[in-house]
Amino acid sequence: MMAPLVRDSALVWLASGVVGVSFGAIAVAGGLPLWVPVAMSLVVYAGSAQFSAVGLLLAGGGPLAAAATGLLLNTRTAAFSLAVADVLGPGRFARLAGAHLVTDETVAFTLAQPDPARRRAAFWVNGLGLFAAWNTGVLAGALAGTALGDTATYGLDAAFPAVLAALVLPALRTDRSARRAALLGAALALAVTPAVPAGVPVLLALAGLVVHGRKGGTA
Repeated sequence: MMAPLVRDSALVWLASGVVGVSFGAIAVAGGLPLWVPVAMSLVVYAGSAQFSAVGLLLAGGGPLAAAATGLLLNTRTAAFSLAVADVLGPGRFARLAGAHLVTDETVAFTLAQPDPARRRAAFWVNGLGLFAAWNTGVLAGALAGTALGDTATYGLDAAFPAVLAALVLPALRTDRSARRAALLGAALALAVTPAVPAGVPVLLALAGLVVHGRKGGTA
């Protein structure tokens, strides 16, 4: 059972490692201490939330705005945790460790398996491998980032918005309500950008979620 799961997970691990290298390099080259992206990846372990938080910090936003944005982005993992709660195994340690490994990729990979035993194995194989690949990539990127200097010289300052756009594009293609929410949020953020501190427009853009929440009645 394990060999096919490892084989099927390998490409996900590779992609995660590559994105992790980008995250670590840009965070450090942008001026953050090396330990910040490394510690964040170990303790927070949430790719999109990490990109958003660090992007806000590098843009001049405060730590509270960065933390609030990351927290709001990660609320989706509560539903993910419920979806895989029965595959984590018994015991408090298994549930705590499993909760830390919950990601979009791991949950999707787990739920695609045909039976409970395979779902449990898939969760731990994919989750542990993804955690290792992400953190190894972040450390490698952070070490390399110390030699990069100004990220704008290499165009790396565009990586944060590019990665975030890549994360939301699949939903925007298939979900009309999500497109309306994104357009409303983007318009609101652009409108208030000249008048509010850095980081605040991103938080205000979350008002677009009100539209998404009314999907059932408007789509």
